Amino acid sequence: MKVTRRDLLKSGMAGAAVMTLPCFLATSGTLMSAATLDETPDNPFQDWFGIDEAIIAKVMAELMAGGADFADIYLQHSRSNRISLEDGLISRASTAIDQGAGLRVVMGDQVGYAFTEDLTLESMIGAAKTAAAIAKGANHALPPQHFALGKRPGYYTIELPWDQVGIAAKLPLLRRAEELTRAHDPAVKKVSVGWMDEDERVVIADSSGRVMRDRRPMSRLGISVTAEKDGKTQAHSANLAGRRDLNWYSDDKLTEVSREAVNRTMLLFDARRPPAGELPVVLAAGASGILLHEAIGHGMEADFNRKGTSIYATMLGKEVAPKFVNIIDDGTQPFERGALNVDDEGNVTERTYMVKDGVLCSYLHDRISAKHYGVQPTGSGRRESFRSTVMPRMRSTYMESGPHSRDEIVQSVKHGIIAETFTNGQVQIGAGDFTFYIKNGWLIEDGKVTAPIKDVNIIGNGPEALKNVTMVANDFKLDSGGWTCGKSGQSVPVSQGMPTVLVSKMTVGGVHG
Repeated sequence: MKVTRRDLLKSGMAGAAVMTLPCFLATSGTLMSAATLDETPDNPFQDWFGIDEAIIAKVMAELMAGGADFADIYLQHSRSNRISLEDGLISRASTAIDQGAGLRVVMGDQVGYAFTEDLTLESMIGAAKTAAAIAKGANHALPPQHFALGKRPGYYTIELPWDQVGIAAKLPLLRRAEELTRAHDPAVKKVSVGWMDEDERVVIADSSGRVMRDRRPMSRLGISVTAEKDGKTQAHSANLAGRRDLNWYSDDKLTEVSREAVNRTMLLFDARRPPAGELPVVLAAGASGILLHEAIGHGMEADFNRKGTSIYATMLGKEVAPKFVNIIDDGTQPFERGALNVDDEGNVTERTYMVKDGVLCSYLHDRISAKHYGVQPTGSGRRESFRSTVMPRMRSTYMESGPHSRDEIVQSVKHGIIAETFTNGQVQIGAGDFTFYIKNGWLIEDGKVTAPIKDVNIIGNGPEALKNVTMVANDFKLDSGGWTCGKSGQSVPVSQGMPTVLVSKMTVGGVHG
């Protein structure tokens, strides 16, 4: 049944009180109640904190007082809820509120940055002085006299904002997920269901006089399974995530993710380790995008190339893969975890080809790296929060479908493996050397999939693996799991995916015969 905002206001608000703090905002002596919050103003920074154009102008003037090529103000308010359900019981439920302002001054390659959690004029002026003192220069450009609200796309406008959805509306969904999981196989002994939702608001004002606003929803449901069979125990998990509302988590979706969690777990009982050595590796469609993201995508972020630490630093315009390989980083996919209407510098996001017909054609740029290379930003400037500086980051990284079929790829392999789901991995971003642990996979013998495998490490080099791609299937799949990317101590939500891909050789750490 589709839930509407009106339904929730009628039946769910008693539960909402359990998951909200009745008085969580205190600024300039004003307490904001849960009832006030639920009015969901279009611009909460003005309605809740009194941050209007005049306040922004004063803070911007202070930022630019010591000289600046560019300056910006990043206002953020986020409210997140988490619930853990274990064997039918709520083991944890929490709400977190985070809010503040990040203030940046750019002078050439020099960046001054400061932040404050107190959204009063006095505190923001103090932070602006700190940022301006770090990056002083001779350029005394005048701050803008007026600010204009910029237009942005709407890739994730949802019907039910998460600040309107109480715990009473979420618990039946979690319990249904557990019920479906247990029903798939009698060997399932323990089920844990984890839930997260977030309602984030940002306002970005810069020294050009532009103001961008965005409201960024996020939700994630994860199922962990422990099963017992013939005296042995195995465990695995599966996730659903996106910039989605409650209605997206339909019974069909819950059935799909619960079945995936159970199937992954049950396969481990029959799985074995394959022979070790240098073998052809088939990367399965979907989740194998983690390898593309980590071992290749990071090397195409412009800051690593500007500093000369990436192997791709001198390879723009050069062939880095076969001609049927196309790699994209995309912020425009509706409702995906990696989607962004605007990046954290206020630039409208885009679909960026990094590799086109096998040729490296672009890095991922924020404002600073784009200026260095003399190009436009790609809408890839991201930060974990107002406490963090901006850097070029991936959004949704994937390889497009190719000219082959999955069956063709499998039939072409005399002896090799399929890598299906991944857990722990390590990557040296500069060189692209990697090690990934395969949780689920398959053995290929004489062109046929013969047996499940587990406990396998694959070892290689991202750029070399890209050159060794020999076939790309036409079965592209985007993985809607809850992926989070870490870089320089900052974490941001991302998406990733790929079609089935054959890499002609990779070191497989299996069993030595």
